Amino acid sequence: MALKAQVEEVLNQVRPMLQQDGGDVQLVNVTDEGVVQVKLTGACGSCQYATMTLKNGIENRLKELVPAVKEVVAV
Repeated sequence: MALKAQVEEVLNQVRPMLQQDGGDVQLVNVTDEGVVQVKLTGACGSCQYATMTLKNGIENRLKELVPAVKEVVAV
């Protein structure tokens, strides 16, 4: 399975947790270097804990399930 498809599959797993708080995550790009670029939307876009959600939630889960992922950044 292509890297982008693997990333999207994991994002679909974490999305319900974000949506129950009024937010969401949108995949923007996955670079050849393993950097996943996402956009936090809804409540997540303006939440004071957005960075923590991005790094401790989304990034950790992606790295765990998709070893090619090196970092997740918000764009």
